[in-house]
Amino acid sequence: MRGRTPFRQRQEEPYKVNEKIRAREVRVVGDFVEGGNAVLQTSEAIKLAQANELDLVEISPSADPPVCKIIDYAKFKYEQKKKQKEIKANAAKTVLKEIRFGPNTDDHDFNFKLKHAINFLKEGAKVKAYVHFVGRTIVFKERGEMLLLKFAQALEEYGAVEQMPKMEGKRMFLFLAPKATKK
Repeated sequence: MRGRTPFRQRQEEPYKVNEKIRAREVRVVGDFVEGGNAVLQTSEAIKLAQANELDLVEISPSADPPVCKIIDYAKFKYEQKKKQKEIKANAAKTVLKEIRFGPNTDDHDFNFKLKHAINFLKEGAKVKAYVHFVGRTIVFKERGEMLLLKFAQALEEYGAVEQMPKMEGKRMFLFLAPKATKK
């Protein structure tokens, strides 16, 4: 297969339209039917849609009989794409901020880093606090754990502990997530 680029498969349509609807009869909902909905033969429903220069679109295939709607399919697809983009844009992008400690971190340094963590949590970012053990300081694991637990306790009103202190290699981690803001 030299020199050829593999072809991209066409994305299959998420909805069945017009002649692709295989059910014998369908429930048509919308403005084009008396009373808002009616059970019709599929061929009749397609003719009704074509008479109005629109498409018959299967909205709920699992219903019995399948539910269809007479709409402009191209416009419908455009609206769906637009909604998906909007949902994606509004999805919260989580930010992770790291704060590093040593096993022998002094009170002043601890308070300085605590203030930063409070600001991060207020902004809605997650905080990953860790104690990095260098060389022989690995023997002070208890100090590191105590430090992280003290840190979590000091941040209780701003964030919730997502993961308790856990050792990985030469680092002990603690994850904090911001508390839900009350409106």
